Amino acid sequence: MQVKYKSLKNMASFAAQAAIRSKWSSLIEDGIEVPSEVTNKVTSVVGWLKQASLEVKAAGRRAVSTISAGMISQNLVILHFNDVYNVESRPNIEPVGGAARFYTAFNSFQNLNPLKLFSGDCFSPSILSTFTKGEQMVTVLNDLGVHCSVFGNHEFDHGLEILTQWVNKSNFPWLMSNVIDNETGRPLGDGRITHAVDWAGKKIGLIGLVEIEWLDTLPTINPEEVTYLDFIEAGQKLSVQLKQEGCDYVIALTHMRMPNDIKLAENCDSIDLILGGHDHIYEVMKVNGRYIIKSGTDFQQFSKITINFNPNGDNDVTVEEINVTSSYAEDAQLKQKLEKFTSIIEGKMNDVLGCFTVPLDGRFTTIRTSESNLGNWICDVLLAATGADLVIVNSGTFRSDQVHPAGSLTLRDLFTIIPMEDPTVVLKVTGKQILEVLENSVSQYPKLEGRFPQVAGISFAFDPRKLPGQRVDPNLVRIGDEYLKMEQFYRLCTKSYMHQGNDGFTMLKDVPVMVMEGESPAIALAVQNHFQAINMRLGKTKRHSKHRQSLVTLSRRHSLVKMLEGSELDGPPPLRRSNSIETSMSPQITRLVRKASLDDLEDESCQLAPKVENRIIIIDSDEKRYELLRQKQRIEEDSVIQEVEDEHSPEK
Repeated sequence: MQVKYKSLKNMASFAAQAAIRSKWSSLIEDGIEVPSEVTNKVTSVVGWLKQASLEVKAAGRRAVSTISAGMISQNLVILHFNDVYNVESRPNIEPVGGAARFYTAFNSFQNLNPLKLFSGDCFSPSILSTFTKGEQMVTVLNDLGVHCSVFGNHEFDHGLEILTQWVNKSNFPWLMSNVIDNETGRPLGDGRITHAVDWAGKKIGLIGLVEIEWLDTLPTINPEEVTYLDFIEAGQKLSVQLKQEGCDYVIALTHMRMPNDIKLAENCDSIDLILGGHDHIYEVMKVNGRYIIKSGTDFQQFSKITINFNPNGDNDVTVEEINVTSSYAEDAQLKQKLEKFTSIIEGKMNDVLGCFTVPLDGRFTTIRTSESNLGNWICDVLLAATGADLVIVNSGTFRSDQVHPAGSLTLRDLFTIIPMEDPTVVLKVTGKQILEVLENSVSQYPKLEGRFPQVAGISFAFDPRKLPGQRVDPNLVRIGDEYLKMEQFYRLCTKSYMHQGNDGFTMLKDVPVMVMEGESPAIALAVQNHFQAINMRLGKTKRHSKHRQSLVTLSRRHSLVKMLEGSELDGPPPLRRSNSIETSMSPQITRLVRKASLDDLEDESCQLAPKVENRIIIIDSDEKRYELLRQKQRIEEDSVIQEVEDEHSPEK
């Protein structure tokens, strides 16, 4: 189970969210006209509220996209799948899957006139999507004849501008029933709130629901610019009105974990069937008289669901798992279309991502024995993308073994540096476990071992003269602006490779996972999104939006806040406390200064000039260690003085 740290206040305020829920609830129940104002800071949701009411009523009166169902039948056949990433087959592992083979299996039921539904996640991650940004999946889903889908979290991996292109090219609607984009007042991703079709002589209503944890996995979305509506409340209200407006059967397409699908089934009696995604498993459960179905992953399985509508309302539901084995032939036409996408990879390798003003040092002799500006930059990108407290990756991640000159960095350069997908995770670790990670990282120094670390959000010193396991001085480890506390919990972003215990990192194997692989961005994706965020910041993109991957780490934001409150001096991190600065700025001026200062930090990130910052210090003499300890003592003394002054300062 994931440990959740992000607070709702990082989206809209509690009061604002409550106001939205209240107004949304009354709108659905009463169908009243929406007033011109809802509440302060969330007036953008007015359009969303109007749209919700209109869409639900329209869905009841007619099919939103009427699709001829042929002869009226008492049986409804649904084909459902979810979470597909790789269009290629798996060699020698059944079910082998693959999009072209999946098409053949899927299409074998075409004579049953099936309703084809998808529960999200397709545009990322995969090696091919790294180059195409997921465009090949639009072709696949359109060829499969999908009739409706809910957004998965990975639909947003490449940003809203790219997603909008793929949505516009889709031959079917995408649903987002309970997340509002505050910028537009519409569902996030410009999705629909509800959809309905006439099928097999029945009117079928569809809604798309996601869990709040889903929002924590969107690196390109600004969480302060969205409003989340509880999936149970949204599901209940929308399904009730769909039934009131004439729908015979309501299906919830969801992209959330099974425990939340179970809660939905337990609390929403007007939802008849839950077709879920997000969990990469095949599972069928019956809860509160209704089925919850997860249909596997990666074109390896799908579900054939047959619903026999009985006059007494006690419908019979039969679920069949279809495995896409090698017994199915690959569809030649779809295979040929996909080969065109794979052939464009070489052409995209020379695409320029950004322009660095300094050389990047990726030589093994540097990056496997010391801090490197290349390692610092990649780790800073991960720190900003994940919102973790610190990042530690093994230097074996970086494979180029060269100095990359200042100037343009291409996609080819990126894959020379990081040739593998390199998925990441965010772990909940103690200070003691962080110390163990650092000890293992430097245990083989000065050998050019790949376990040597590159870091962000943390600085430390080690003495190679000491025995392995005793080299890192626990008194000199800093995370953000504070020294390490052994029993305190921290959010560590690292590679799945290290979490699995490789390279000697066995201490990470059993620690709790806060953000799992697939939800935390792969390194190459985070880097590409960073360049996209820079282009958005500089106004070089078509869509001007606040939704993008952060360019500034949380630790630097926190340091900025402290500095503006008068407790920090300017300087490279870690920042020193001072007892000589006192702020008398009004809250309004403080906010303006904070915004301007944050802009300065983002502008600094856009300059692409990473440097070495004493994150990793080698203690090669006793005098050096004593100087570092004296520096720590001065910092702690200044901190105590400042805290005493704060306690005795007059109230304002």
